[in-house]
Amino acid sequence: MDLNDDVAILMQRAVQAGEVPGLVVAAGGREQAGFVAGYGVRRLGAPEPMAPDTVVWIASMTKAITATAAMRLVEAGRLSLDAPAAEVVPALGAVQVLAGFDAAGQPILRAPKRAITLRHLLTHTSGFAYDMWSQEIARYRKATGTPAVTTCRNAALDLPLLSDPGEGWSYGIGIDWAGKMVEAVTGQRLGVHLAETIFAPLGMTDTAFRLRPDMRDRLAGMHARGADGALTPIAFEVEQDPEFEMGGGGLYSTAGDYMAFARMILNGGRHGRERLLKATTVAEMARDQIAPLSVQPMVSAVPAATNDADFFPGLSCGWGLSFLVNRAPTPQGRSAGGLAWAGLGNTYYWIDHGRGTAGVFLTQILPFFDAKAVELFRGFEAQMNGVA
Repeated sequence: MDLNDDVAILMQRAVQAGEVPGLVVAAGGREQAGFVAGYGVRRLGAPEPMAPDTVVWIASMTKAITATAAMRLVEAGRLSLDAPAAEVVPALGAVQVLAGFDAAGQPILRAPKRAITLRHLLTHTSGFAYDMWSQEIARYRKATGTPAVTTCRNAALDLPLLSDPGEGWSYGIGIDWAGKMVEAVTGQRLGVHLAETIFAPLGMTDTAFRLRPDMRDRLAGMHARGADGALTPIAFEVEQDPEFEMGGGGLYSTAGDYMAFARMILNGGRHGRERLLKATTVAEMARDQIAPLSVQPMVSAVPAATNDADFFPGLSCGWGLSFLVNRAPTPQGRSAGGLAWAGLGNTYYWIDHGRGTAGVFLTQILPFFDAKAVELFRGFEAQMNGVA
């Protein structure tokens, strides 16, 4: 799969028009390594170009990697998808459901109807939610003084559920808890475990929770989109001395590294001579796990962090272990059953088993689901699928 002229023109025009500061795109197939190409600059006002080896914060694109580590342990019989997760991480046995707030504004909590499982955590059906998409969790955090998840303090994970496990879809901190489960059964920090079992076999040499000096030298800066549409460079960095490493969103990476991961999933768990997962495991990860539930539009509760997000308006989507799953073909030509997700800084990817393709789109803009970035990502995929 080669970079076509239409994609290059689309990206160059967007940069020249000031729609994005810079970006890196990549695409490949089952047996084709494909391409990685950069456009624009790493930081507005500075000359360094976005390049194939540019490092970005991939945020929630971390989730699929953490899920892969967990599923390797499920294969090995060290974790179970459906046993109570508290058997591995006892703190999960104390989690309660948020039933409302009393007259003094204090939370009212009750016991959940059933135990949280790893499957619940990986599919966002545990009941956990992020405050940026939940007014209730934002109110709970304010009332209790609970720190934000981005502080990477253990206390940040001490949140209640919005619903009983298995009864609703809400996007949240479940995969941070899945990362805790990986750590509990391996006795390793999550970053060390990922490096040994996933990054090394896949040749992902520039993916980590902590920035090495050479990674920092190639780091793209974050930009904020103002109300007037203008982009401004801002200071931003994931906590580099965390109490817990965010399995739900803490990794830095490059387009080439993430393509190696995406192509492994595309190839049913195989990467060259390396087999990271059984084909049957990848098939289970790709299966829509949540029907009759559906992924709901994510309505912003923190406009500085995210816009409202609806990946495919009017199209029903499910969730796998742990990917968005489109239940019907998309306007961009993605096959039904395609896998995808994104990161808060406007990073996106897709894995299309039907077409045998995968793609990665990386920029660094806040808030999430930036209209210009989303339009460009959709245009990129449509061009690669020949439907633009």
